[in-house]
Amino acid sequence: MIKLQKTNTHDVNEKISHKLNAVNEKTRNYIKDVVILVNKEIGINKILSILLFGSQQSQNKTENTSVSDCDLLFIFKDRVSSHHIREIEKYFIALEIKHNFEESNKNVLRNLISSIQHATGMFISHFLTKEKYWNNAIFHKIFQVNKVFSALFAPRHIVLSNVIINSTVLYGADLRKIISKNIKVYVFEMFKSLVMNLFISFFSLLLSPVKKLNSIKFQLEAIKWSLRSSYYYCFRDTQNLDDIIERFVTFEKYSSREKAQLFYNQFLKLRKKPYNNLRFMLRSPIRILKIHIKAMKYRKIIRKGGIKIPSEPQHQIDPSQSFPLQF
Repeated sequence: MIKLQKTNTHDVNEKISHKLNAVNEKTRNYIKDVVILVNKEIGINKILSILLFGSQQSQNKTENTSVSDCDLLFIFKDRVSSHHIREIEKYFIALEIKHNFEESNKNVLRNLISSIQHATGMFISHFLTKEKYWNNAIFHKIFQVNKVFSALFAPRHIVLSNVIINSTVLYGADLRKIISKNIKVYVFEMFKSLVMNLFISFFSLLLSPVKKLNSIKFQLEAIKWSLRSSYYYCFRDTQNLDDIIERFVTFEKYSSREKAQLFYNQFLKLRKKPYNNLRFMLRSPIRILKIHIKAMKYRKIIRKGGIKIPSEPQHQIDPSQSFPLQF
C-alpha cells in the first residue's frame, strides 16, 4: 500500500489526480487536506474505500453551486475503533471551517441549526463509517445521523440508492454492489420523503425572518431532494437536476407547464445566488407536495412496464488500490 509522505504548503498546492478533475478547486483542496489528516491520525491502510457523491462531483453548474456541500464518505475497516473515529471528528470540522464548508463563529441559534444539520445529515461534508455498517445498509451509522429521526422520517433506501448511483470511487475497493442487495424501495419511502422535506421546508420558513441565516438553503435542499427521491422512485435511476426538472415539467398538465417551469427556473437561479425570496419560499411546500404526488401516480402507471433497477452505478470509475491523490 502506498503511503503519503509528509507534505509542505507547496506539495498541497500541486495538481491532484484525474479522478478529481470534475470537482471544483475548493473541494479538491478540502479533500487533499482531509486525506493528509486521515493518513496522519489513522493511516490510509485502514481505509477500505472513499466515495465522493452528490453535487460536488458534477461538472454541471446547476448541480455544483454555492449551497453544495462536499459529501465525502470514508469506509474504514472494522478494526478501527468507534472511539478513534469520533476523536478525529473535531479535526474534520476544523477543516470544513478552513475551507468554508462550515461556519466558525456561532451564536445560540446557529448552534441549534448546526445540531439539526448533524442530526439530519444536511450540509455535512464528511461521513465516517465502518465496513459492517455499510454492508448492512445501517443508515444512521453510515451518515452519523439521529437514529430515531432517520427511522421515522428519512427515506433511507432512496438516499442510499442515490449515493450508489451518483458517486465516484476516489480510493480503494468499490463496495457499492455489496450494499445494493439490502436496499428495497417501497411507496412508504415516498411518504417519509414527503414528510421530511415538508418539515425542512417549514423549518426554512420559520427561520426566514432572520435574514443573515439565509435559510433559503434549507428550502432549496428540500426541493432538490424531493426531485431526486421522486425521480428515483419512478425510474430506479438518477440524473442531473436539469434532466429531472425537464421530466417533472412533462408530468404537469399542458396548461400548468409554464408555471411549473418558472418555479424550477427560479429554483436553479437561487441555487447559484441564494437569498431569502419569500414568495418562492411560500410556494415551495405546495411544489414539494405536488412533486411527490405526481411521482407516486406516475409510478403506478409505469409499474406494469417492469422498470429495471440498474445493476451498475452510472458514473462508474475503475477504482485503484493505489491512492489516487498525487502530492
